[in-house]
Amino acid sequence: MRYRQQFSSAAVRAAVLALVLLLLPGFAWIEKFFAPDMEAWPRWEQHDDSNGSDIRHDPWSMFLERYVRTDAGGINRVAYGRVSASDRRRLDAYIAALTALPISGYRHAAQLAYWINLYNAHTVQLVLAHYPVKSITEIDTSPGIFSSGPWDGKSLTVEGQALSLNDIEHRILRPGWRDNRLHYVLNCASLGCPNLPLTAVTPENMERMLINGAKTYINHRRGVYVSEDGIRASKIYSWFAEDFGRSEELLIDHFRKYASPELRDDLAGRRSISGFVYDWSLNDDATGN
Repeated sequence: MRYRQQFSSAAVRAAVLALVLLLLPGFAWIEKFFAPDMEAWPRWEQHDDSNGSDIRHDPWSMFLERYVRTDAGGINRVAYGRVSASDRRRLDAYIAALTALPISGYRHAAQLAYWINLYNAHTVQLVLAHYPVKSITEIDTSPGIFSSGPWDGKSLTVEGQALSLNDIEHRILRPGWRDNRLHYVLNCASLGCPNLPLTAVTPENMERMLINGAKTYINHRRGVYVSEDGIRASKIYSWFAEDFGRSEELLIDHFRKYASPELRDDLAGRRSISGFVYDWSLNDDATGN
């Protein structure tokens, strides 16, 4: 039994994956192979736009206000080490209240805010449950020898259906709304990721937050950076190229749409990207300890 547990450990998974990468050429291709595909789940396409009921996200907003700050570099960091036991219980209660809702009977706009907030809040909840960690990738709760991190673990249940974070993002949100700006309001607890919103998403503030999220990320060097060597962009744009037009020219057009005047000038005349980068370090506010 102990041997089996060791064999399924994250260290063995990493070793096997490293072997695969050595045997197969083209790391970028391999990385794209493991990126989740967008696949609609008809079970979650139901909605009732005649239902004007609101979903209360105040507890999540209060948590964000208390524990998230924007650092000098423009990255929103979470003071995981400072979260009190009582506030962890409140976060747990908020997530439990969300998962208890019959969300299929709500209007489409309310569902969108619901899934975004549930994804972000549960990501924080998972980090808190395993803290301290240096990266969310250390939270080894996904099944399968090639899996790592918590994204494929069926850690939520909504309307009797077990769901993973990847289910929410790639089987509900991306195919259900077809809006590439959703990537800018979903946070995976990493420094390379778009910022965790400072307040809960609601139907009323949704459009503003999508626009602001796109502008903030694209105009930060972890999103897009131009030098004499070319354009360096976040790996989000290579992992989910289908959401941004499947070509580097269309992707650069997307950058221009939200770019500051300075970045727009830097992008002028460019039609290709020289490389993609990402930082998986935890978005921890160490000063909050």
